[in-house]
Amino acid sequence: MTTLNILVAVCGAYVLFLFAVAFAADRIALQGHKAWLRSPLIYTLSLSIYCTAWTFYGAVGSAARNGFEYLTIYLGPTLVMVSWWWLLRKLIRIGRTQKITSIADLISSRYGKSSLLAAGVTILAVIGTTPYIALQLQSVTLSFSVFAAEAHDRTPERLESFALWLSLGLALFTVLFGTRNLDAKERHDGVVMAIAVEAVVKLVALLSVGIFVVWGVSGGVSEALSRIDASEFGQWQTDRSRWAGLIFLSAAAFLCLPRTFQVLVVENDDESHLRTASWAFPLYLGLMSLFVVPIAVVGLDLMPDGSNPDLFVLTIPLALGENGLAMLSFLGGFSSATSMVIVAAIALSTMVSNHIVMPIWLRVSSTGASVSGDVRNAVLMARRISIVAVVMLGYLYYRMSSGGEALATIGLVAFCGLAQVLPAMLGGMFWRGATWLGAFAGLTAGFGTWLYTLYLPSFGVGTVLPVSVVENGLFGLAWLRPYALFGIEGLDPLMHSVLWSIAFNVLAFLTVSLVTFPSPIERLQAAQFVNIFEHSGSKRRWSGGVAQTEDLMVMAQRILGAPEAQALFSAHARKQGVRGDLPDPTPDFLEVLERELGSSVGAATAHAMVGQITGGMAVSVEDLMAVADETAQMLEYSAELKEKSEELSRTALELRNANQKLTRLSIQKDAFLSQISHELRTPMTSIRAFSEILRDTDEMGPEDQSRYASIIHDEAQRLTRLLDDLLDLSVIENGQVNLNLRDGLLKDALDRAVSSAAIGEDGAQLEIQRDALKEDISLFTDLDRLSQVFINLIANARKYCDADAPRLVIRVMQETDRVVIDFQDNGSGISAEAADMIFEKFARVSDQKAGGAGLGLAICRQVMTRLGGSVDFIPTKSGTTFRVVLPYRLAMAAQ
Repeated sequence: MTTLNILVAVCGAYVLFLFAVAFAADRIALQGHKAWLRSPLIYTLSLSIYCTAWTFYGAVGSAARNGFEYLTIYLGPTLVMVSWWWLLRKLIRIGRTQKITSIADLISSRYGKSSLLAAGVTILAVIGTTPYIALQLQSVTLSFSVFAAEAHDRTPERLESFALWLSLGLALFTVLFGTRNLDAKERHDGVVMAIAVEAVVKLVALLSVGIFVVWGVSGGVSEALSRIDASEFGQWQTDRSRWAGLIFLSAAAFLCLPRTFQVLVVENDDESHLRTASWAFPLYLGLMSLFVVPIAVVGLDLMPDGSNPDLFVLTIPLALGENGLAMLSFLGGFSSATSMVIVAAIALSTMVSNHIVMPIWLRVSSTGASVSGDVRNAVLMARRISIVAVVMLGYLYYRMSSGGEALATIGLVAFCGLAQVLPAMLGGMFWRGATWLGAFAGLTAGFGTWLYTLYLPSFGVGTVLPVSVVENGLFGLAWLRPYALFGIEGLDPLMHSVLWSIAFNVLAFLTVSLVTFPSPIERLQAAQFVNIFEHSGSKRRWSGGVAQTEDLMVMAQRILGAPEAQALFSAHARKQGVRGDLPDPTPDFLEVLERELGSSVGAATAHAMVGQITGGMAVSVEDLMAVADETAQMLEYSAELKEKSEELSRTALELRNANQKLTRLSIQKDAFLSQISHELRTPMTSIRAFSEILRDTDEMGPEDQSRYASIIHDEAQRLTRLLDDLLDLSVIENGQVNLNLRDGLLKDALDRAVSSAAIGEDGAQLEIQRDALKEDISLFTDLDRLSQVFINLIANARKYCDADAPRLVIRVMQETDRVVIDFQDNGSGISAEAADMIFEKFARVSDQKAGGAGLGLAICRQVMTRLGGSVDFIPTKSGTTFRVVLPYRLAMAAQ
């Protein structure tokens, strides 16, 4: 009992010491002596907030259970500090330039200062951090229970009472030193100094226990190494996939945890401090992990079976009678836990106040931001209530989980949840195309997956998720089991959740960002974030032409407080040379005012409040040009896509038409082959038959011989005409035809054609109407070939015109450099389906009226092409019209 009372007294004295340190640091900062408070050493020690009680106690426990796997928790931040210093430098520059107050403020500012996105990140951070706070309470309570057991005073009521009073004490300390002012650019010097002191305490405590174990228990370094080699550590095998996953997780958590972001970015006063921290913080982590394995090995050898390895740093000194060392170790764990809870509560309360309370106040306030009155106290009260609520939520989680096995790996569970912010953070810093909808979709998908696959099951099977869901999956679907999504079994539950949550997060972020278009303010903020080193020297410009300075003063007093607001306005009035305390609402002044308000209530809220009064925002020329270039590129790309889409549509239509045409051509080809075989076989059969009659018949009169010889002659001519057409088309298509160019009259060519084709072999005659005066046109061309075209067109009209009194009108029209001849009959015309086929080889309008192989119009088109003209079908309301166009004089080069 005496030892327990001494422990309580030591803890009380230690807490009072921390109060004194924090109070003294705040007083020194107020007096302007801030240089040594904001040194690289203090900044580096403040980063030790990453090393919580889970690290102080849990690293030894992890080593005892899983070998060297505990090193992954140190390797992740080490790789970030050593290898990714350029990323940290960019992150810190963004934080200082944009007056970032939290990680939610960072995400909100990047994506168009979206209040909804900031609230989402805040909720995620609260849910993800609450179990981590519970872990700190459990660790301190367990360590207290060790001393209580030594004093035989270990009752559940006493332990629960200790956890409750510890929570209230931490909340009180955080309220006193974490909400002394609203201006986040004035660092929480008292808190940061207290964290630095606690960093030294926990490092000294862990090193002291390690030195005692190595030299006091093992007998030296060589003996300690021999003991390690003889233990299971000597045969421990590395699970590479789990190591890689844990290193990634710890690196992501180092960037995304609200408490580490608070000290890494928000509390940073000088970017150059990062140079020192990039090697000093990994050194600190190395010292923290130096004696973990020796302590674990000695604890497994000395302590009874069933002892909690998480408490070896306490139980080993107590078991060997080193009560003073045990108390120092307790203070180290106490420092680790309390520093984490304090900074996490500050960060979360700032996020809750700026991104949930203030937006709600702006929305429900009917009079807006310019109403007279001081909201400073209201904002401070909101932060204080938030701090108490966050700490008590951690206590509630601790009570719900009963401090049992559900908390064994809760540190990694929290890491996985808070790592969901990483894609939106890195995407926003390096990709201007990222949109707030993409970030929101990614966070929602990743957070929901983590919640279902890891967070809710961490309470224990049957506690929150029913046993049926865990075993059979949601809605009874086996592929929706929390530990085996999509049927993938055998993975470690943590790695399973990391894999799916990050995969869904990134996929949703990229997909939605690619299909959505960022708003103007998103594109402006993207230009600021992605090109921060180019833009950090320039300022965004507010347009304040319609702003009332009195309204701005009222608003500033409500947020900053009357003295601070009046000092700010007076300083700028003097700078502008304006009489009185109210400066002109110039863009420079409005920019500074937004920054000051943003450091108190967050960038998104400050933007909304100033925008509510000023009514708008203008930007720098550089930002406008960047956005204009980006917009122009997007519009150009969109136009190209539209043009290509239209081109593809046209091509698809042409392909469909060509396919239909080819189908019809195939049918025509088959018909042609049938027809040509008939055209060849019929005369050949007649020639053969009648020649055999002439040969085999001895007694035949002269009249019969003459008649049979005439039939043979006519059929031979028919064959000759068919073969001539085929040969003629082949010669013309191959460009082997020789043109007989000469001067002549169009009228003569038409006369020849009419006399040759107007009357058929059956005596059928076609009425032809002409205007001889208009046909008196001189040409220099191949008149024979031209006549061949005319003959074919007239013959087609005679054969295919189905009018009762067939008539063909030949109309000649003269133009500047060419002559046009239309051939129009009075028949029923050609169907639209057949119109695009008539100039193809072997095509015929009607098989019933076909008298040839369907080569005539194909030959006509080839001839007119050689003559430098054309022949086309002209759709009309009635009849069939063909138009022949040819130049007056064909150039000699056409030969």
